[in-house]
Amino acid sequence: MTTPSQLTVAETGPTDAGTDAAAARPVLLLHGGGGPFTVAGLGAHLARTARVLTPTLPGWDGTPRPEAYDGVDDLAVAYLELLRERGLRDVLVVGSSLGGWIAAEMAVRDGAGLITGLVLIDAAGVLVEGEPMTDFFALDARGVAEHSFHDPDRFFVDPATLPAGQLAARQANMAAMRIIAGDPYMHTPGLRERLADVRVPTLVLWGESDRVFTPGYGAAYAAAFADARFEVVPKAGHLPQIEQPEATFAAIDAYRAR
Repeated sequence: MTTPSQLTVAETGPTDAGTDAAAARPVLLLHGGGGPFTVAGLGAHLARTARVLTPTLPGWDGTPRPEAYDGVDDLAVAYLELLRERGLRDVLVVGSSLGGWIAAEMAVRDGAGLITGLVLIDAAGVLVEGEPMTDFFALDARGVAEHSFHDPDRFFVDPATLPAGQLAARQANMAAMRIIAGDPYMHTPGLRERLADVRVPTLVLWGESDRVFTPGYGAAYAAAFADARFEVVPKAGHLPQIEQPEATFAAIDAYRAR
């Protein structure tokens, strides 16, 4: 099995001249199915005052995916081991969509207390009766935009207009997500109940127009934690850090300053 030291992880920050690098809090930033670019802006913002580690999930953007990494639980264990291997403590874990699911799985497994903060952004991972999850893989490109964005016309990309290399990369990312999201689709049985054991302060951020996982799903997700705040980002869909970056960054900054 690939060891944590062999995982693809970029590290940046702190970039603000007034921040003491040695004292900067470590942040593990986990992207969703769209790949690392979906959290790039958020990573740059956090890296002003924090030490930000941004993995490329195995199988995304051309990275290898060893067969042993075939589920979210495998990645949660691997990234916890990465934190231990690097001697990191007082870690804030921020996850978007699939990355939020991994973050939640990490939190319930963190017996060593390495994680002291958690931010989930439109996260997958739990089953909520009455709030069905969209079958993302059944959507065409227009359907993805309609479900993912408050303003779909602004973000819709016609696959027919993409260069062959970009199209192939997108298809490979979706193939990796099919494997990691697994069966059962987009959730871990029993995870919602286990979240009550997570005692770290948690911020659950949700785009008000998310049709992949509804705000009602997000509110139920937040309610499952022992200490969580649920906050809706107006005029945003599944990726508020892209559609409404200023509001999203402000909410996370306020949480970090608590």
